Amino acid sequence: MEHTSTLERVLRAIAITLVILFFIFPIFWIVLMSFQTNETILRVPPSIVFEPTLQNYQALITGELDTAAGKLEFDFMSNLFNSFYLSTASVALGLILGIPAAYAFGRLKFRGSEDIAFTLLSFRFAPPLLVLLPLTIYFQKLGLADTYFGLIWVYQLIVLPLILWIVRGYFEDIPADIEYAYRIAGHGFWATFFKIALPLAMPGIAAAGLLAFIFAWNNFIFALVLASADKQPVTVGALAFVTASGIQYGQIAAGIVLSILPTLGLALYAQRYLVEGLSLGAVKG
Repeated sequence: MEHTSTLERVLRAIAITLVILFFIFPIFWIVLMSFQTNETILRVPPSIVFEPTLQNYQALITGELDTAAGKLEFDFMSNLFNSFYLSTASVALGLILGIPAAYAFGRLKFRGSEDIAFTLLSFRFAPPLLVLLPLTIYFQKLGLADTYFGLIWVYQLIVLPLILWIVRGYFEDIPADIEYAYRIAGHGFWATFFKIALPLAMPGIAAAGLLAFIFAWNNFIFALVLASADKQPVTVGALAFVTASGIQYGQIAAGIVLSILPTLGLALYAQRYLVEGLSLGAVKG
């Protein structure tokens, strides 16, 4: 019996290790590629033994790369800033609009509330190409094309439905009796919202903000069509490394490493809020 239990633990550990390696290996390989030249990357068979170089990261920072077709100039650091600015501003606006809306849908049941909420959610399911053509026409007429302001509003199609539905679920899980008791004590509606509902839903807000930031950061098609090169994020800026002389795999890998650092840092920071979400079970009915 003890032998069987030990064998099960060993097999379980092996299975978990294989699953982790399956998901981690591509990231590990990309990191290795970021320290290699194109010649080393395209070597057959590939090898993890190589002489590392920082020229890929240096090219991204300086914005210059020598290729077989001549000197290639790009502004990856500007694209990185654009991604950070667009994602942060979009999530901030989405939280400002989405949190009160989520509370209204979760607490204030009114006629047509479910239909409105589902309509907003359907924007998340709709393919971007479905709305891209009319958006392009409207943006050109309104003067919003190729502007940060226009892109931030378009990104609400990505972040707002996500924030609305995730945070709404957290508000619904908070017992209404807690808010009623606070109201009976003489506090107003907004005081109850800011002092009771908002702090209890903070883990859900943090999770929704994190996911919305990642989705906004990874967006490609809206920025590709609605913005010029000086306002495009890294997802579009990486196209600069696909040149007539070939694909610059090393720079692409280095760009991927740099582009995932902000989302990774945000996930590690927001992790403590996600852990705090476990404490919601103490107040759930």
